[in-house]
Amino acid sequence: MYDPRFNKMAQVIVHYSIEVQPSQTVYVWGQTPAAPLMLEIYREILKAGGNAFLRADLPGAQEILYAHAQDAQLDFVSPVDRISVEEGQFDAYIRIGAETNTRRLSNADPAKIQRHQAAMSPILTKRLQRSAQGNYNWCVTQFPTEAYAMDADMSLAEYTEFVFGACLVNDPDPVARWREVGATQQRYVDFLRDKKVLRVQGANADLTLRIEGRTWKNSQGKRNFPDGEIFTGPHEDSVNGWVRYSYPAIYQGREVSGIQLWFQDGRVVKATADKNEDFLHQVLDTDRGARYVGEFAIGTNYGITRFSRNILFDEKIGGTFHIAIGAGYPDTGSTNTSAVHWDMIASAHDAEISADGEVFYRNGQFLI
Repeated sequence: MYDPRFNKMAQVIVHYSIEVQPSQTVYVWGQTPAAPLMLEIYREILKAGGNAFLRADLPGAQEILYAHAQDAQLDFVSPVDRISVEEGQFDAYIRIGAETNTRRLSNADPAKIQRHQAAMSPILTKRLQRSAQGNYNWCVTQFPTEAYAMDADMSLAEYTEFVFGACLVNDPDPVARWREVGATQQRYVDFLRDKKVLRVQGANADLTLRIEGRTWKNSQGKRNFPDGEIFTGPHEDSVNGWVRYSYPAIYQGREVSGIQLWFQDGRVVKATADKNEDFLHQVLDTDRGARYVGEFAIGTNYGITRFSRNILFDEKIGGTFHIAIGAGYPDTGSTNTSAVHWDMIASAHDAEISADGEVFYRNGQFLI
């Protein structure tokens, strides 16, 4: 499938999101159905004077790994993956999802998946560390496929329009639009910069968390494409209370619905779910950091109006907040490390969020 807007999408990612400079080297990793977008990204990297390494994954490879790999093979980390985050090797990273079967790992052994993720965890940690240091840009995006369309209860044509709309690619000047998004969100970030304590109260949550000294990030089409959120990493021992997630939480191809979590001094001390509760507990037990919060965020993209069972889009839905258990982003000040980073989303349409006692967000809308 080819659409000329893939070139427009590539232009935004390469020249705005990643800002590729002459002689920089970019690691471009996608699944084979994403070839039309990968090639357009390659074209734009070359036009910017950069160099690219293209890596294409074959659908089905993960299924084979988890069906046949022994412990030593699950612990194996490719030298290419190690090199991809080493300083002096690559300056940027672009990841393109293009899944042909989002449920392919539904019957894989969760213990094997957790073991392999633990082995790969240092790669993620290094990538985030370099990003926080300012010498490694990265962007995650998506190519529309039948699998994603089916998950979202859309036709492929409808889903393709959904993707382009969320990415603002239909706009005559997408970069200008993303900069407008950034300017609006910067007001929220500026308001929260010196605040100490957040309180979330509503039908789906009664939470407190400490944010003093932590950095709020303005997600404006740089790290994710599409984008639209503000987020931070709360103090690891500060989250207390309860949250119920309105939307199913999907991880490793498994859908867990009706999740409720209870926190005490930052740690998940109780967890329930209406569906796949055993899997939820397995993920929480991956490592020590998996039971702590790495991210708190508020979705700001009101152009994404429906749940699509895809976290790249769903966590950005305007009128929601989400909490990620597991790894935090070092550039927010988070020190939580884990092989897990699992975003879980709740509606904020019947909620208030206050900072140091001042309500700045009510019923899905900012008041500032």
